[in-house]
Amino acid sequence: MRRSVRVPATVHGHCAVEGPDEDAGPRPLLVGFHGYAETAERHLEALSGIPGIAGWRRCAVQALHPFYRAKTGEVVASWMTSFNRELAIEDNVRYVAEAVARVRNDFPTREPLVYLGFSQGTAMAYRAAALAGHRSQALLALGGDVPPELARLDLTGFPRVLIGRGTTDPWYSEEKLVADVELLRRKGVAVEVCRFEGGHEWSDAFYRTAGELLKNVEASVSGP
Repeated sequence: MRRSVRVPATVHGHCAVEGPDEDAGPRPLLVGFHGYAETAERHLEALSGIPGIAGWRRCAVQALHPFYRAKTGEVVASWMTSFNRELAIEDNVRYVAEAVARVRNDFPTREPLVYLGFSQGTAMAYRAAALAGHRSQALLALGGDVPPELARLDLTGFPRVLIGRGTTDPWYSEEKLVADVELLRRKGVAVEVCRFEGGHEWSDAFYRTAGELLKNVEASVSGP
């Protein structure tokens, strides 16, 4: 008889962090999750395009499943597959919770905390906001859908959400976008949508909208 034995193990993840000098004092924190076959460093470069981001501490969390690009040999990463999906979600949520705690302990940060996900990393941004245990004030989701398990959760206190979609994006369809907005609003979550001309990509329109959102969120936390 063949059986499957599940064995818990400890693995080491990787985060790339940048931002103002530590003597600048506590800074708001943006935590980002890259897409499939990307790296934390590449995602950090993408985050740098958001207007006004220089005043924020930025942390790009790299997925726990590295692999080689066949043609180049570059080491990139993926968040998860359908194999042992529920266990992988638990592992990833614990990993993200610890990553945010480490960054907050090692660097001077303050509210607001904002999560951002691109493509495959979008699901992790949603999971982080719902399950990682750190109160956040906003979530930016670009080119990726709400993970199905959020439909079963109480999202009271969930942060405001900005969803970005390119009009020709083949991976995140308009139908998925509409379904995500309906689900989130039905659960009482404030949702804003940024549609832009383009595909599965970062765009100037999304960058501008993201920059305005971060500015407003920081102002609302800091007060007059």
